[in-house]
Amino acid sequence: MFPYTAGRRPVPRSLAAGLPLAVLAALTAAVPASASPDKEARVVRAATLGDIPLAAFSNALLPGTVDDDRGVDLGGIGSDLYPAGRKGEFWTVTDRGPNGQIKVGGSKRRTFPVPGFDPAIVRIRVTGDTLRVLSALPLTTTSGRPVTGLPDQAGRDEAPYSYDASTPLPYDPDGLDTEGIVRAADGSFWLVDEYGPSLLHVSTRGKVLARYVPKGLELTGAGYPVVEALPSVLLHRKINRGFEGLALLPGGDLVMALQSPLSLPDTDAGNASRTTRLVRFSPKKRAVVAEYVYRFDPVGVVDPGEDDTSELKISSVVAVGRERLLVQERTDRTARLHVVRLDRAANVLGGRWDDASTSPSLEQLDDPAAAGVPVLAKRLLVDLGTVAGVPGKIEGVALVDDDTIAVVNDNDFGMTDGAGAFDAQGRLVDSGVETKVLYVRLPRDI
Repeated sequence: MFPYTAGRRPVPRSLAAGLPLAVLAALTAAVPASASPDKEARVVRAATLGDIPLAAFSNALLPGTVDDDRGVDLGGIGSDLYPAGRKGEFWTVTDRGPNGQIKVGGSKRRTFPVPGFDPAIVRIRVTGDTLRVLSALPLTTTSGRPVTGLPDQAGRDEAPYSYDASTPLPYDPDGLDTEGIVRAADGSFWLVDEYGPSLLHVSTRGKVLARYVPKGLELTGAGYPVVEALPSVLLHRKINRGFEGLALLPGGDLVMALQSPLSLPDTDAGNASRTTRLVRFSPKKRAVVAEYVYRFDPVGVVDPGEDDTSELKISSVVAVGRERLLVQERTDRTARLHVVRLDRAANVLGGRWDDASTSPSLEQLDDPAAAGVPVLAKRLLVDLGTVAGVPGKIEGVALVDDDTIAVVNDNDFGMTDGAGAFDAQGRLVDSGVETKVLYVRLPRDI
C-alpha cells in the first residue's frame, strides 16, 4: 500500500511557479510521507483496470454505436494521463479503438474489429490496486454525432478493413486517432491526433470545437471546423506516427510532440533518423509560435538489444516548469524520461527545415548540432527499463508530487496482430495485457 500522511507537504517554489493549476492541485494533495532512503527509482503503487465490455461502455455513452464488440473489453485508455485535480484521479483518453494488422497476399491490412467505436475521454481513480472509471465523455461532431477511430483520407491513411481483413470499411473524415490530453483552465480539453497530425479543442461535453491540421491537408466532409494552421511540413508524418505527446505550459501554450521523425525526403530517411520535432501552439493566437528540434538517444541506449532505429518514439510530454518539459523516449518494451528546457534561441519555425524541398533534410543529418541546428539539451531523469514492475508500452506520464510520477501503459484493447487475434467465432483471443497505472518514486526531485 502506498503510504500517505494526513497533512500536506509544500510544493517546492521552483516547481510551483511553472505548473498548470490542475497539476498544482494534485501536487498539494496529501502525498507520500518521505522519499525512498535509497537512490533507486521504484514502483510504490500499482492499480489495474478490470474488465468492462466495450459495447456496454460505448453504448452507455452513445446508445447504438457498437452492435458487437467481439468480446473486446475497454482498453487503450493508456494513451495519456493528466491530473484531474483530486488525489488519485486522472483524465485519460482512448486511442482510435481496437485495431490490428493481418497479412493478406504479402501485404499488411489494418483491421478495425469494432468500427463503431467512438474515442472517449475517461476519468479514472486509483483506489488501492484497482482503477475505477468515474465518468467518460464521447467525442462528437458539432451536431453531436459520434466520431469514429477510422482513418480519414484514402491515399494518405491506411485502408481500413473488418476484423478478419476480408472486407473493406469506409474512410471517415471525422475519424480521430486521439493520443495526448490536457485540460485548460476553462474546463475544455486539448487533444492531439495521429492522422492529421492534428490538435483538437474539445468542449467540456466532448464536442470537437476545432481541429487544427497542417496547411495543405485538404480534409473535407468533417462534421466540425477544420483549420489549416500547422506547418505544411507535418504532412510528411509517418503512417500512425503523428502527434502523440501534449503538454500545457503554465502560460497557456501547448507543446505537441511528433511521435517519430518525419519521412523526409522518404520513408527510408525517416526510419533511419533520430531527429523529431516539438511544435508549440498558442491557443490565444490560434497559431503555431515555435518549433523545436529534439534528438533521440541511440535505440540501443533506450532499449538495450534493439537495433531498429525506427522503433524509437515519443509518447508523452509533461510540463514541469515555465519552460521545462519531461520528454519520454520509448520503444514498445521500455521508456526513459528526460528533462528538457525550451530555449527561445532553439526555435526553427519557418526556416529552411520547414521546407520539404531542403536537401539534405533535417531528418537526414547525422549530427544536426554539428551542422548548426539548435537541438534541445536534455538530462536523463529516470530509465523506466531499470525499474522492476514497470510494463512495456508506457504511453502516459503525469506528476503526482515533486519526486513521484504516475505512468500508464497502452494495452491495445487486448489485441494482437495476425489472423489468430480472433477465434473461429470472431471473438477476441485476449492478449492478457491489462491497463495499469503505476506510481514511480524517483531517485531525485524533478
